[in-house]
Parts: sequence; structure tokens; C-alpha cells
Amino acid sequence: MIQREGEGWRLAWDGDRQPFSVLIGGEGWAVELTDAEAEGLREAVADLLAQHGALQDQLMAEEAIALELERGPWWLELEGDRQRWSLRMLYTPGAAERSLEGHWGAGAAPAFSQALQQLHGQP
Repeated sequence: MIQREGEGWRLAWDGDRQPFSVLIGGEGWAVELTDAEAEGLREAVADLLAQHGALQDQLMAEEAIALELERGPWWLELEGDRQRWSLRMLYTPGAAERSLEGHWGAGAAPAFSQALQQLHGQP
């Protein structure tokens, strides 16, 4: 079992809890994901962070940016500047399945994203 949390975010993984073994949360909300959903989110966040990292040197200190990424049922948005950014996610798989929406503010998004990347190989 893995449990991590900080100001404005939570992440937990328990392989014994199937099918919803991963819990993610933000300020005032939480949702459980399957292993496959969590891996899809992890990969999409990693790609969005790579895009942001590639642009950091091109941005002036006060310049704001908004990046969007859509992959399968996941839609993500990173919004902020070189140093501080927030993360928003939407999950819309299909008509007969649940949809999700969540947001991590600038104080929580980097820490949540880092913890999520550490789940690689767990779920």
C-alpha cells in the first residue's frame, strides 16, 4: 500500500482493492481509479509535463502558458508559468461509464504530479 498526500492533494494505491485500487484527490474531492485508468493518467501527465519542460526556457519569467493534452478518455490542462502551474483533468470514457473531473491548484499540482509518476510499476 502506498499513501501520499500534501496540501491540496492525495494519492493512494492498494493493490488488494480491486477494481478501484488507486485513489486521487484534490481540495474537497477524491475519486477511485482502476489500475488502467491510473496508468493512463500517469502517462498523460508525464507527457504534459515534458511539453511544459521543453517550453520553460522559451518563456519569460512572468509569461503565462496553457497547455492541453487529449489522449483517449483523458483531457488535461496545465496552466501557469515557468515555475507555478495548476493541473486540471477530465475523464470521459463512454456513455455507460462514469466521468470524472478534478483540479489541483498551483500549490498542489507539482507535488501530486511527482507522486503520480512514482506509481509507475505499482498499479
